Amino acid sequence: MELKPDLQVSVSTAQSIVDQVISDCAVTTVSRLYGGEIAAIHEIAFADPAHRPLVLKVYPDDLRWKMQKEVTVTGLIQGRLSVPAPDILLADDSKRLLPLNFILMTRLDGSRLGVLEKDLTSEQLASAYAQIGRLLREFHHIPMEAFGYIGPTGIWTAHSSNHDYLTHQFQRKLKEFAERGGSAELAQRIAGHVAERAHLLKGCSQAVLCHNDLHAGNLLATIGNEGLRLTGVVDFEGALAGDPLMDVAKALYYLDEECTRALLGGYGPLEREHWSETLDLYHLYFVIELWCWMAQIGKKERLDELALELEAGSAG
Repeated sequence: MELKPDLQVSVSTAQSIVDQVISDCAVTTVSRLYGGEIAAIHEIAFADPAHRPLVLKVYPDDLRWKMQKEVTVTGLIQGRLSVPAPDILLADDSKRLLPLNFILMTRLDGSRLGVLEKDLTSEQLASAYAQIGRLLREFHHIPMEAFGYIGPTGIWTAHSSNHDYLTHQFQRKLKEFAERGGSAELAQRIAGHVAERAHLLKGCSQAVLCHNDLHAGNLLATIGNEGLRLTGVVDFEGALAGDPLMDVAKALYYLDEECTRALLGGYGPLEREHWSETLDLYHLYFVIELWCWMAQIGKKERLDELALELEAGSAG
């Protein structure tokens, strides 16, 4: 799969894009910004310092539908989070101005939390992850009509229960795992492990909006006299309608004990029987999903390490 388009955007092209939504605003520079593995992200700056820079996000052709998904999810969260999300000014799939689909959006204040982290004090780090926990809770106050992965205009293959959705997802991902060269014996062991714990998937009766990738790379922050403050949340390409514990498990995946404690403290009581075991089950799902993704995009060097994690997670 071709990811992150290697596309040079000239000042004149950027000007043509900006002219669709703002008049008399001269573009001076276009520069690449750090981003995820899928889209190419550019900052467009202007001659007039009164005009804040904008962000251009360009999607690979294989995943062009994710542009419309970003528009859809951004619409769901408008005015419902205490941490700003970008405003989308233009979404274009005509390929008239660029040969790929793109969105033009506002640039939020702050720097990537993932870049800031290495220089944070323990107090600042705890504050950051407590705020992430509170932000997660805000996402989970947004109800969804069914369980399922969100596509361009809504939920793809909607399921009436979390049990049905996750049972389907485990089966689908284990099938993909085997097809992409994973151990059939390990896949069978994981399937048995999940079947023994299927009752945990019945603990959630209401689907909510899950960011499904709320890590430091997708958050912006500033540090001022009052400490660290989250100033932006971005990248809604993985969003789904599901169990809030699934989102919590994904957010905790890469964290150490200190950050885990801070995030859970900010999130507040989980108020679910067997919540710890449920988080472990979702953790296992994410490792299968990550193994399949790494195999799909050709990062074979990660597969053995992830397979060992799958073996450990399904051993109990």
